[in-house]
Order: sequence, then structure tokens, then C-alpha cells
Amino acid sequence: MEQYKRLIRLLLPYKTALIIGSVFLAAASLTNLAVPLLIKDLVDVVMVKKDLSMLNNIAINIGLLFFLQLICSTAHNYLFDLTEKRIITDFRKKIFQHLQTLSLSFFAKRRTGEIMSRMTNDVTTLENLITDIPATALQQSIRLFGGILIIIYMNWKLTFMILVLAPILVLFAKTFGRKLKRLSTEIQDKLATSTIILEENISNIQVVKSFVRSGLEAERFSDAVEDSFQSAKKRVIISSFFGPSIGFIAFTTSLVLLWYGGREVITGGISPGELIAFILYATIIAGPMGSFARMYTRLQEGVGASKRVFEILDTKEDVRDDARDILLPTITGKVEFDKVRFHYREDREVLHGISFSAEPGQVIALVGPSGAGKSTLIQLLHRFYDPVAGEIRIDGTPLKEVSLNSYWSQIGFVPQETLMFGGSIQENIEYAKQGATQEEIIASAKAANAHNFIMDCPEGYQTIVGEKGIRLSAGQRQRIAIARTILKNPRLLILDEATSALDNESELLIQEALERLMQGRTTFVIAHRLSTIHNADKIMVLDKGKIVESGTHQELMESQGLYHRLYTLKSLQIEPQGKNTLPKTSF
Repeated sequence: MEQYKRLIRLLLPYKTALIIGSVFLAAASLTNLAVPLLIKDLVDVVMVKKDLSMLNNIAINIGLLFFLQLICSTAHNYLFDLTEKRIITDFRKKIFQHLQTLSLSFFAKRRTGEIMSRMTNDVTTLENLITDIPATALQQSIRLFGGILIIIYMNWKLTFMILVLAPILVLFAKTFGRKLKRLSTEIQDKLATSTIILEENISNIQVVKSFVRSGLEAERFSDAVEDSFQSAKKRVIISSFFGPSIGFIAFTTSLVLLWYGGREVITGGISPGELIAFILYATIIAGPMGSFARMYTRLQEGVGASKRVFEILDTKEDVRDDARDILLPTITGKVEFDKVRFHYREDREVLHGISFSAEPGQVIALVGPSGAGKSTLIQLLHRFYDPVAGEIRIDGTPLKEVSLNSYWSQIGFVPQETLMFGGSIQENIEYAKQGATQEEIIASAKAANAHNFIMDCPEGYQTIVGEKGIRLSAGQRQRIAIARTILKNPRLLILDEATSALDNESELLIQEALERLMQGRTTFVIAHRLSTIHNADKIMVLDKGKIVESGTHQELMESQGLYHRLYTLKSLQIEPQGKNTLPKTSF
């Protein structure tokens, strides 16, 4: 019942339009109930009284009722259908806005295709019944109870025969509704699987082709949609049997009514018009009974979809603002980690009591073997996650006590792999500062060594980069990311292996842009092939979630610990590169 209530609550903000639509719907249903009474008189006039004048009057009255029904039905359909679209549009917005509030852990635990399936397939299922169910319930209730009252008044014996149909229909609906609900949920889950495969295939199409796995991917997708088809087939079998069974019961009841009513007409118990009217009312009543049965099964399908959608809306963010949170003023950039511990899973701690401090304007390099905890430390500093123990402070203020947006607005982040939005180069740079002037955008691009290649593009700053920036090289994407960060003008800068996997020319250009970007900012660098590590104010060496060494490059090389071993084993020694001789390291 809670799922039903939540579905109904979606309608409350639009109650005015729905109430007006319901009035028109009720009027249309009442005119539908009045028609058989006029037809009864028409039949008796033709077959018994044979009065031409009365026939004309009754025909005109029936025509007026049909016209009134047309107006009321049109108004009802317009109001309900338009409101349905408005509800679903706002509902999609609500889900998307809620997704934006969720912590990174939510997206880490779920695949993109699964979330997309819930936003598309499941919401579409709800769209098909969100206003249709209440409208159908109101319309069929008026027809059912109004028709029953009229036929009881006309002939209670015939009424009894019709009402025998009701418990049979309820039993059918209950039995098949449960099966359809289970199958509907199963189908949605399997559709989500095929959506996941589709999304992954498109996102990794280069890998698929390179490894000659198009056949394997086609087989995976084919198996997923075929599995979904088998569940849909079961639902089709049940639905195919359910509808005709309801029709069979209704037609059988009509046959009995015709037989018994015909006997009554022959014996003079009722007039021919009364029999025709009764048959029409029986049809009107049988319609709602069958409709309620089908409505119940559709509602069960909708509940299955709604549970998947509401699961997203019920998810609370792990990292959230508090009403008492401080709006962080412009920071100087002092960072302190105090005995910070963290785990993604309780049985596997990633960081073990990390403590250090960084003064404003310092460059802090993080190095260590893969899995040492470097990226996790950066994630905590960015406050995508909160520590499970210990405290992180910015300018002396505990990070947990500051407003997320006021903090994030002062952080710049340049990741290892830069993903672009599919619009223009200008839109991607301007993303850091909506409403930025053209001069500001160009200045940022120049500082990032991106302006020249942008001007060489077919449409300059208006050049479309394609999905995830596929039309640009890795170095070009990285320079746009740096331009975007420069435009943001952050106080705290995070560089996550920002020059890894780049060619020498791109690395030189990006290194030069990064040096401009880092000036006057507290900077944390996860070092890969990053020459700034040699000049870093502090290099912290992580291993198995702990800081095992800390100092300058010279100090750490002299101590001959883990840093020295990693450097001598993995480093590409300083190579001459013309005028711009830069050391390369690999950690």
C-alpha cells in the first residue's frame, strides 16, 4: 500500500487540473449512463407505440447527449493527458536533481546503464499509468455503481445474474495480477542489464574493435535482450489469456441475460425497450468489472517500476550539508590531516591514521606504489568521501563543518583522463564560470597553451568536441581542462597524474601551463611523469595506506628508502629535450 500511496502523492501538486478534469470525466460518464434510458424509450416508441413525433424528439435528445459527452470527454482527455506529461516531466527533473546530490559512493556501486534504465524504462512505465489509473477508477466507478442502481430499480432478478460476475473477475485479477507484477519487475531488471551492456559497448567501442570483440559484445547483448524477451513472452501468455477470459465471462453472462430477458418479454413481464436498456446497462457494468481487473494488473506492473525509481529517491547522500555548516570564506590554503582513517569496506581499511599539514602555497607531491592510497587521500581532500575517523581541516576549520558548495567552489581539479561535455570548446571552458566574458575565456586558454590549437580548429572556440571530447587528442583535452581550471581561479589545486600517457610535446606544453596554474595556490600532485615533483615543497611517500616517508626530493634520495627504490627502479632518467630539459619520473 505504501507504494500506491507514493504514486498517488505524485498527483497532489497538480490537483486543481485533475479536479477540473475529473468533473468533466464524471459528466461524460453520467451522460453515458443516461443514454440507455432514452434508447429504452426509443425502442418502445418504435415497437409498441409507433409514434413518429416522439421518435424524433428522443433521437434529438440522444444526439444532444452524445454532443455533450464529446465536449466533456475532450476536456477531460486534454486536462488529464497534459497533466500526466507535466507530472512525468517534473518527476524526471526531481530524480535527476536528486542524483546530483548523491555522493560519489552511490555511483561507484552502480553501473551507468542501470541508472539510465531506471530513468528511462521505469519512468516510462509509470508515465503510462500515473493519471490513467485514477481516471479509469473514477470513470468506471461511476458507470459501475450508477449502472447497478439503475438496473436494481428496473429489475432486481436480472441484476442478481450480473452481480454473480463480480467475484469471478476479482479472483481472476488477483491471481494474474501477482504473476504480472513479478514478471514486470523481472523484465525491467533484464532490460536494465541490456542497457548496461549497450552503454558499456558504446563507451568502450575503441577497445571492443581493437581486441576484435564485436562478435562477443553482440552475443552478450543478444543474450540479454533474448533473456528479457523470454520473460516478456511469459507476460504475453498470461495477458493473452487474461483478456479473452474476462470477455468470455462477460459474453456468457450477456447470453444468459438475453435468454432470461427474452422469456420475460414473451410472457409480458417487461417491454422490449426495457430488455434492450437492461442489456446495455449490463454491458456498461461488465465494462468496469473487466476494466478494474485489468487496472489491477497494470497497477501491479507500475508498482514494480516505482519501487526501482523510489529506491533512487530514498537513497541519502553519505556526504551532506548540515544546517549548521559554515559558508567558507576565501581560503588561504592551509590543509591539515589529523589521524585520518578511511575504508570503502569495513573489512579492508585503505588509509591508516594519516597525519600531515600543508602550508598555503606549498606544492605537496603524493607518490607510492599502486594501491597505496594516493587517490583515496585526494578523494577525501576533495570531500567526495568523509573519513571514518580523524579530521581534515582547511584554514583550521573542520571540513565536515563547512558548506560543500562553498568549499568546492574554491577547489580546482585536473584529472589524469579528462572527459569533455559534447558541446563546443567554449562551453567546456566556460563550464567553470557561467557568464564568463570572451576575453576571460581566451585569456584562460592562452594561459593553458590551448589558444593556438583552438584557433586552428574549423570553428575556433565554437568547434564541437564530440561525446567525451572524442574529436580532440588527449593533450588537447588536458589543456582545455587546465583552461577551465584557470578560469575557475581556485585556491586549492589537485592534479591527479595530469601529464601521464602524453607525448613529449604535449607534456611540455601542459607542464608549462600547470606551472602557471600552480602559482600562489596550495597544490596536491599525484606524481606520475610530473617534473614538478623535484621542486615540490614536500613529497609524501605512501605505502599500504600509511605515510612511510616525507621530505624533499633530495632528502628522500639521500635517505635511500622506498622513494629512492621506486625512483631508481622505475624512473626514466633525465633526458635532453632541447631547450626545455625536464626530468621525468614515474610513480
